[in-house]
Amino acid sequence: MFRILCLLALMLGLTACGKFPTYTGPEVTRVVVQKETRKMYLLHHNAILKSYDIGLGFAPDGHKQVEGDGRTPEGEYLIDRRNPNSSYYLSIGIDYPRLRDIEIASSMGKSPGGDIFIHGRPWANRKGGQDWTWGCIAVTNREMREIYSMVRNGTPITINP
Repeated sequence: MFRILCLLALMLGLTACGKFPTYTGPEVTRVVVQKETRKMYLLHHNAILKSYDIGLGFAPDGHKQVEGDGRTPEGEYLIDRRNPNSSYYLSIGIDYPRLRDIEIASSMGKSPGGDIFIHGRPWANRKGGQDWTWGCIAVTNREMREIYSMVRNGTPITINP
């Protein structure tokens, strides 16, 4: 009996060690970011499933144009990749830059940059500070576990000014 109880305790402990929970609710059909109000919404069609307070790039006004400008892109994009081993806890990628972003940066003789993600907070930024990323969208690590489990690759994301 003691062995069975130990085995059960071990199995429960291992399942609790995962970085993110399993999500079985309605499909997230769109992510919407409102930069001005620092809010992000996960939607199932027109219904808001979850909302989050967010941090943005350190220069949050305007559309990202070139690498290093500290801005978060604006427009229509897709979630296109996941990184469970991110330096920023967990992260899901946004397919920036797109062709129009590349053309804008090229017209200035610059690179548009890349690697724009929704991610958690590393230890140095754990207490917040609103806008500290290089153009990404930041949430708490607890929220990132939830978002990582809910949002699938291919989900559209709208980032509004």
